[in-house]
Amino acid sequence: MAAVTEQSKFGHIIWPVVAWIVALVFFFPIFWMVFTSFKTDADAVKPEFLFRFTPTLENYTNMTQNYDYWRFAINSVITSTFATLFALVVGVPAAYAMAFNPSRHTKDVLLWMLSTKMLPAAAVLYPMTFLTKNFLGIYDTHFLIILVLCLINLPIVVWMLFTYFKEIPKEIIEAAQMDGVSTWGEIKDILIPLAWGGMASTALLCFIFCWNEAYWTVRLTTTEAATLSKLIEGNRAPEGLFFGRLSAVSTAAVGPIIVLGWFCQKQLVQGLTFGAVK
Repeated sequence: MAAVTEQSKFGHIIWPVVAWIVALVFFFPIFWMVFTSFKTDADAVKPEFLFRFTPTLENYTNMTQNYDYWRFAINSVITSTFATLFALVVGVPAAYAMAFNPSRHTKDVLLWMLSTKMLPAAAVLYPMTFLTKNFLGIYDTHFLIILVLCLINLPIVVWMLFTYFKEIPKEIIEAAQMDGVSTWGEIKDILIPLAWGGMASTALLCFIFCWNEAYWTVRLTTTEAATLSKLIEGNRAPEGLFFGRLSAVSTAAVGPIIVLGWFCQKQLVQGLTFGAVK
């Protein structure tokens, strides 16, 4: 009994220590990025100024005055928000149909949708650029970026919503159908209130994926619809990387999404862990 008690006490001590170590390992790159953002470009690459240096806001001032940070940030907000909304508008009915009216091909459709995430983006970059520039005329527009972000995240949205909807007892939907409720009424008055937690976590994840998307937003934009990913990519020159400015821009880009995740962590964990049915 004494040995079991000692093991229990040891576990109460060691596991929190391990958790803190893992958390610090994951947090250190973010800390170092913020730390470096207060150095000049020259100090950022000098070993003697690794820890001891004179902090400066020069990089942030330069970012807002010379790089038009707010225009890029507004573009990121617009494209991420509307791409998430459109993904939900399409994903909710699709997941509802497959969850409550499945066919023998439902699993095949779900697997096919997920398989599209395995497609190398570089393989379709040229035809996508060629079509949007020469035929459709929508290159470097908000519409194009919103459409692309919506489509690349739609499989994840449908899969997550399908999982949450499957946890809702089918008898509730059947009872509503017997009472003459329309399909739209089932979704609006029954499904959405019951699956609100799952839908919120799905929307949050989709928004984060849209915000963090760099490959398509960098290659399908120049100025008009350029997002923060394009601004980060712009801090590169033939002379090399400007680490001070790059760290400041990166901090300003990831800061809003980190704050959003921090405030919504309870809803996110609840939705991902327990689904939508309480």
